[in-house]
This record gives sequence, C-alpha cells and structure tokens, in this order.
Amino acid sequence: MADLRLVAGLGNPGSQYVDTRHNVGFMVIDCLAGKKGVTFSRSATWGSSWAKWGDTLLVKPLKYMNQSGDVIGRFAHYFKIQPEEILVVVDDVALPLGRLRLRPSGSDGGHNGLRSIIEYLGETFMRLRIGIGASAEAEPLVDHVLGKFDRTERPAVEKAIERATEAIEHVAHDGIASAMNNYNRAE
Repeated sequence: MADLRLVAGLGNPGSQYVDTRHNVGFMVIDCLAGKKGVTFSRSATWGSSWAKWGDTLLVKPLKYMNQSGDVIGRFAHYFKIQPEEILVVVDDVALPLGRLRLRPSGSDGGHNGLRSIIEYLGETFMRLRIGIGASAEAEPLVDHVLGKFDRTERPAVEKAIERATEAIEHVAHDGIASAMNNYNRAE
C-alpha cells in the first residue's frame, strides 16, 4: 500500500469563488486542516497555500483550476512524491449532491483540474470526487459550477465535506481500497 504523501484540494483563487461549487475541494482541505489543527502558509513561489499534516502535505493550488497540474507537479517533483501517493479532491457535476466517489486512478472525466494534473503526472493518482449535482436544464454548466450552494443544499454539502475529510483520513490509515468500500456507497 502506497503512503499518502500529498492531498490537494482543487478550487479557484479569489474571493469571488469562495463557497462556490467548484471550490468544494478547497472546503474539504480546509475542514481537514481545521480538524488536525494545522495552519496553511501562502507561498507565491509554490503558487499555493500549503500545510503539513504529519508527513502529508495539504495543498490548495492558487492558480485557476485548469492550471492546477503545474503546482501539483512541482510539489511532486521537489518532494519526490510518486503519483500513487497523491490524492486530489474535486467537485463532480455527474454525481448527485453530496455523493462521494474515491478512485485509485482514472481519466479526467471532463474535469479541467484533473486534466491539468494528468498532463503532469499521468492518470495514476488517487481522486476523491464530491458530487455537486447537475445544473438545471436552462442553466449553463459554467454558471452552475461557479455558483454558490443555496440554503437548501448547505446541509448535504456540509455532510459531504465532513465525510470527505473522514475518507481522506481513512485513506491515510487503511489505504484507498478500504476507503472505497466505506465511502463510495450512497449515504
């Protein structure tokens, strides 16, 4: 079983993107850091906010989603982290709101952040997708993912963030296969 050495939550930088569906990866990493009592340092050199949770790096790339691979690739290269030791947390419009899906590897599934990371690392990194639900028929996809969760969605989102945090801890302690068995089923 590979060690978990880097967990990256994807989102977009800037106050206009705080609490948007596309930034659920940031929300999960913030929740994990809060539970573990670790503080992020902002680094222009690394283009990110990052912290250490034991031997694991927690990273929030501060570039736009489609440029996340540059940041994650540089961390992996510098710290000699193998793709199999990386877990990336992203939003997923194809999953119902609040649903989690862990995978040990795979394609980008149409997600620009994953596509960017695959360009730098290949497909063999772990990913944790958080369901943000599909957009309404008349709503353009970009407006949906860059929109904020409404009041009725907040309880499901908060529960998903908490479960995602637990799933990351599970991966760290017991591996991806065990975590998949526990967190991929509907809650």
